[in-house]
Amino acid sequence: MRGISFNKNILILHLTVLIWGFTGILGDLISVSALHLVWYRVLIASLSLMAYFLFTGQSMRVDRGRLIQFLLVGGVVGLHWGLFFHAIKISTVSVTLVTLSALTLFTSILEPLINRKKFSIADVIVGLVTIFGIYLIFKFEFQYLWGIIFGLSCAFCASFFSVMNARMVKHSSAPLITCYEMIGAFFWLSLYMLFTGGFTADLMLSTHDLGYLLLLGVLCTAVAYVLGVSVMKELSAFTVALTTNMEPVYGIILALLIFGEKETMSTGFYMGAIIVLCAVFVYPYLKTKMERKSAAKASIS
Repeated sequence: MRGISFNKNILILHLTVLIWGFTGILGDLISVSALHLVWYRVLIASLSLMAYFLFTGQSMRVDRGRLIQFLLVGGVVGLHWGLFFHAIKISTVSVTLVTLSALTLFTSILEPLINRKKFSIADVIVGLVTIFGIYLIFKFEFQYLWGIIFGLSCAFCASFFSVMNARMVKHSSAPLITCYEMIGAFFWLSLYMLFTGGFTADLMLSTHDLGYLLLLGVLCTAVAYVLGVSVMKELSAFTVALTTNMEPVYGIILALLIFGEKETMSTGFYMGAIIVLCAVFVYPYLKTKMERKSAAKASIS
């Protein structure tokens, strides 16, 4: 019985990661600017998550200190998505998804700095391998220089709010954190648009864009998040982390199927992409193995 439940959760997790990989495709299909796209996304996601809390009867009450923290981190989330979709619009989905894998490198640096812990050798090794893979992409796809730069900046933001979320989730529920982060992202983006004249006629949506944005905000953000959290009741963190690393793979496969030749890259690009993805897949295994080895040595001594 437990085996059936485990397999069911694995399938749900893969479906969730596949949905996340589809966000890049939607970013390319939606015609509005990256800024307006993210503004609509966080608005729709915020409303969807608040509806979720209302439907389930869960309380959204939080103290002022944590509320401010959630809203500030939400600003980084909004910046992350803005950079992500801008990178897609000035390069390709594939380039953006692969450079986003630099999340591993940035996390290996930021996590010990923020949490005041020792640097992990495994993290550093994987980070260096990732740099080499990204170098190959940069070397062979020079025409996408700015796409790569924005993609790396996007990965840095993702690393920062991931580390912060890992700290905050110890004291607050994940759905509550995400809901307020979406609200925070919407607030900071609206403030930015207010001062930069972003509320223009360009904000108007076509029927085509509205449909894609609803899919992005509800399915790829709110629903996918709820599914991703639900499977963590039974699956280990290692299993979830390993499966989540399939997002670039699913995204690139979907991009090739939908956009065809537009997403076809040079041999150098695929060499770099394979190195980055291999590094990302090896990371959880290598880290777990080294931690067990250290724990065994500590118990002997």
